[in-house]
Amino acid sequence: MPLIEKMMIFFVFGGIVLVVGVEFLLVMDFIWCRCKPDNRKSSIRSKPAIAVHVIAAIGLLCVCYGFFIEAYWVEVNQFTIKTAKLEKTSFRIVQISDTHCDMKMRNEEKLVEIVNSLKPDVIVFTGDAVNTKKSTGLFKDTMTALKANVAKLAIRGNWSHVAGDKELFEGTGFEVLNGKKKVLEKDGEQIVVYGLNFWDSSSYNSLLRWNSPDTYNIFLYHSPDLVEDIQKHNVDMYLAGHTHGGQIALPFYGAIITLSKLGKKYEAGLYKVGETDLYVNRGIGMEGGHAPRARFFARPEIAVFDIVPSQRN
Repeated sequence: MPLIEKMMIFFVFGGIVLVVGVEFLLVMDFIWCRCKPDNRKSSIRSKPAIAVHVIAAIGLLCVCYGFFIEAYWVEVNQFTIKTAKLEKTSFRIVQISDTHCDMKMRNEEKLVEIVNSLKPDVIVFTGDAVNTKKSTGLFKDTMTALKANVAKLAIRGNWSHVAGDKELFEGTGFEVLNGKKKVLEKDGEQIVVYGLNFWDSSSYNSLLRWNSPDTYNIFLYHSPDLVEDIQKHNVDMYLAGHTHGGQIALPFYGAIITLSKLGKKYEAGLYKVGETDLYVNRGIGMEGGHAPRARFFARPEIAVFDIVPSQRN
C-alpha cells in the first residue's frame, strides 16, 4: 500500500475517532453535571461544543447514507469507443466487476435486470466473485441469469481463493479466460478478448505477445496494475476493477485507498494510457472481511462500451 494511502487512512479514521471521542466526553460531562450539581455548568452548549455536535451529526448522516442508500444506488456508465479496426459491425460489451456476494442479497437482482435490458453482445466479469464460500450459490444464480448474444467471459480476482475455481463458474455460461484468448465474431467481423487471472500477472507477455495490430484487442485483468507494462502489445482496451473507486471516497480528493500498486493514478473511470483505453470499474459489491459494507462517493456501477467503426456517425 502506498504511503499516501496509509497516511489518508490514519488522518480520516483518526479524525472520526477524535470527533466521536469528544462528543462522548461532552455527553458524559453533561450527565455528570445534571446528576451532581456543584455550581459547575456543562460545556455541552458552548460554541465549540455546538461545532462538535454539528460535525458529529453530519458524520452520522454520512454513515447512514453510505450504508443504506449509496451501497444500493447502481449507476450505469455508457461509452462509445470508435475504432478503424471494425468496418460495419459494432460490439456492445457490458463490464461487471467485484460482485463480492455475501449471504445477504444486495444488488444482485438489480444487476441482472439492468444488464439484460442493455442487450449486450458480450458480458465480461473482471473478478472478485464472493466474500464467503456460502454465498457461492447467490453468485452462480446471478451469473447464470445474465444473457449475452455472443459470449460471457470472466477472469478471477484476488478473492478467488474463497471458493473453488470450478465451483464458481460451473454451469453459469461464463468461460474463464486464464491465460487464454477468445475470438468473438459478429456479422463477419471479429474482436479478440484476452484474460489473465490475478495471481498470474507475470504471464502477460506470453499471453499478448502474438496478438495482431489489425484486430481490436481487449485485455481483462482484475486490477489496473499492468496497464503501463502492456503498452507494447497492441492492447486497444484494458478492463479492470479491484479498486472499488475507493469504496469510501472524499469529495474533491477521491479514493482514500485503492489497494493498487499504482495508488490513485488509476482509481476509477476511463483513462487513455498510450494507445490503450483503460477502464477501472468501481464494481457492484463491497469488500469482504471486516471492511464496512458501505459506499461513499463511489457508487456501485455497470459499464457499457459500444465498440463501433470509426466512420460511423
